Amino acid sequence: MLIRSLLVAAALLVCTAAQAEARRVVTLAPHLAELVCAAGGCERLVAVSAHSNFPPPVAQLPQIGDGWQVNLEAVLVQRPDLILAWDGGTPVDNIARLRKLNLRVEALPISTLDGVADALETVGGWLGTEAAAKAAATAYRQRLAGLRAKHRGATPIRVVYQIETSPAYTVNGKSPISEAMAVCGGVNVFASLPTLAATVGAEAMLVAAPEVVLYGGEENAADIRAYWARLSSAPAAKAGALYPIDADRLARAGPRLLDGIEQVCARLDQARAKRGR
Repeated sequence: MLIRSLLVAAALLVCTAAQAEARRVVTLAPHLAELVCAAGGCERLVAVSAHSNFPPPVAQLPQIGDGWQVNLEAVLVQRPDLILAWDGGTPVDNIARLRKLNLRVEALPISTLDGVADALETVGGWLGTEAAAKAAATAYRQRLAGLRAKHRGATPIRVVYQIETSPAYTVNGKSPISEAMAVCGGVNVFASLPTLAATVGAEAMLVAAPEVVLYGGEENAADIRAYWARLSSAPAAKAGALYPIDADRLARAGPRLLDGIEQVCARLDQARAKRGR
């Protein structure tokens, strides 16, 4: 009975406000909550996905699932007039189930660094916060342009972004993480992988011969060091160029990605200094 009542309420809400400014927003990935807030709509958020933690008040909101599973009843209880999904990340089955409940779901694609600014403006249009979103997008574009100009001509250095160790995962050249490394002169040694993220074996790591390993700071640093101790002939292992990065900043397609790029550039400069000795 609860779900049936919620369905009726949701249907009425969608019929009356489908194209109006969204007032009750649910996000299905952490970076989407960040985008909503950056676009001037933080007070519109009523529920978020697991691991959403920025800005800090977002962490206090109800959670409706994680990147793979969505609690439909928890979503309906919030009576959202807009659900933001991650195009390319949120499972298409989840999006389809939500739309079958007559809920408005917008899938937001972000595949490049420049796409973050575009996404801010798109979200601002859905929320009716165009002025704030435009200001945020302009600031983002200006800062990104500055980072590109500052590091243009940086000496290329071979890099792998490592996720976990058993097995190790990494990203290909279509990932914004790879593009972020490129801003700093980093050459993604696994740019040609067929999928956005994939496992790579120890032999492939040795053949790729990265000079720098970047990994999320939430990873177990001891495990990372042990992994590369077993691959001691790799240039990165020889140089001790194993550097943690704040993954929340680098791996989430929001304005803070620029903070992640600054961290990457600093780490790559550190590795170049070692290489130059």
